[in-house]
Amino acid sequence: MSQIDAAVLNGRDVVRITGPDPFPLTLTVNGHVVTVMCDPGTTLVEVLRERLGLTGTKIGCDRGACSACTVWLDGEVASSCMTLALDARGRHVTTIEGLADGDTLHQVQQAFIEHDAMQCGFCTPGMVMSCAALVDRNPACTLDDVKAAISGHLCRCGTYPNIFAATLAAARVRQSEPATDRKEPVR
Repeated sequence: MSQIDAAVLNGRDVVRITGPDPFPLTLTVNGHVVTVMCDPGTTLVEVLRERLGLTGTKIGCDRGACSACTVWLDGEVASSCMTLALDARGRHVTTIEGLADGDTLHQVQQAFIEHDAMQCGFCTPGMVMSCAALVDRNPACTLDDVKAAISGHLCRCGTYPNIFAATLAAARVRQSEPATDRKEPVR
């Protein structure tokens, strides 16, 4: 039985216990409300990739050490391999697929292309998500800010100098935009 109603001692309220069987889970991903079946131990990255087909979010180490799986939860960067899908309920999840505004790439996505800030591309979605969060919050960011923002990321190809240049270029573009044109992360 996936949900058990158990009376709390002394006649208090009824407590709903979930698990271990799959149950419907409703999430808001890239602005869309979706419902998937999953068990309580399913991670957010598993739901994104396997249930929703959003394969831009990568599984690298599956231990929270490489940051390839970085997404935004309410506008804050998070390792989706270390986040249970249950913990994303009631929050806004943004993946690399949801970062662009229609056909218009986010400034950081465009700058990564222009500055050749990727080689194999495996780390790229996570790097872009962290760098975009930085640029959105602090368009006047410095090289040290960029280094801090990606300090938990692992790029096996070593394209860090291009990532730094791309992020700083995106920040300059962001600074030149009127404040009304800026798309803020969902919080």
